[in-house]
Amino acid sequence: MEFFNNHIKLFTTAGLFFVILTLFVVIIPAVSNQQNNAPLPNAVPLSDEARKGKDLFIANGCVACHTQQVRNIDMDSRWGKRPGIAADYASMRRLDVWRNTATLAGTERTGPDLTDVGNRQPSLDWNLVHLYNPRTVVKESVMPAYPWLFERKTLPTDSDVVVNVPEAFLNGKPGKIVAKPEALQLVAYLQSLKQVELPGESPAPAFLYKKVASSANEAETDGTATTADGALLYASNCQSCHQADGKGLPGAFPPLAGSPIVMGDDLSVYVGIIMNGYDARPDFGVMPGIGTMMEFTADDVAAIINHERTSWGNTGKEVTADEIQDILDLLATNN
Repeated sequence: MEFFNNHIKLFTTAGLFFVILTLFVVIIPAVSNQQNNAPLPNAVPLSDEARKGKDLFIANGCVACHTQQVRNIDMDSRWGKRPGIAADYASMRRLDVWRNTATLAGTERTGPDLTDVGNRQPSLDWNLVHLYNPRTVVKESVMPAYPWLFERKTLPTDSDVVVNVPEAFLNGKPGKIVAKPEALQLVAYLQSLKQVELPGESPAPAFLYKKVASSANEAETDGTATTADGALLYASNCQSCHQADGKGLPGAFPPLAGSPIVMGDDLSVYVGIIMNGYDARPDFGVMPGIGTMMEFTADDVAAIINHERTSWGNTGKEVTADEIQDILDLLATNN
């Protein structure tokens, strides 16, 4: 009992146990983990702007609602091309000596996962509008607005990045909304979040629990129909800008309802915009090459076109995957 009555011996022993356990349970495994998992060869380090944006991401509590981890189950396949692996996080370092917020994997997915958001939504215009007020582009969004990252100017300068906010969200006040450096830094961080390709012939981890359609229910195609779900592809890749009703956002993103491109006969222009984007409209933001980034097949493109041509009052002629494939081959040759 003398040992328990001697506080020096008691606390010294407890301290030694704590140090030894910390060494074997925390420090040695962490060092081993760091040595055994190198960053992927194609991984790009964060720029200075993106690093500042990461600090803002943490400071504004974004990690509370957004994860950065693609799990190995099929329901997560919409967030990345493959499940996440340890090497995806190997290049991340603690922010400073006091904070070890290196990885932002998160624990709750109230909003979408951001692992590959730099590829899914690379548009600067969209990201800035979304930060200013998420309801401008996603009506049902529960994400808070971040107006303090912007300022209102009557006469913006040439160096200012003007955000095309719809009139309905300007509260009747005069002036233009201009992005502060903090807003641009946060978007730089978001646009840096891109899932890195695995090197060489390295096999990608598989997504588990995929739904397998029975042969009786599988759609057959003879070149006159598409098997992809155009409505789902539109909702996943196009709706955030062009909106569910196809009307777009005035001053930000053009409408597809009644669009001469959608209704026109020049399929090569239509397909070229889907695959490679468009940047020739002074009144609207730049459209990125969503089709190329998301690796759309001819079937995917045909399904999206058919959905857009038969929605919101549009009455355009439907197309086939074979028609689209011919145009994709021609675009590939010209590039």
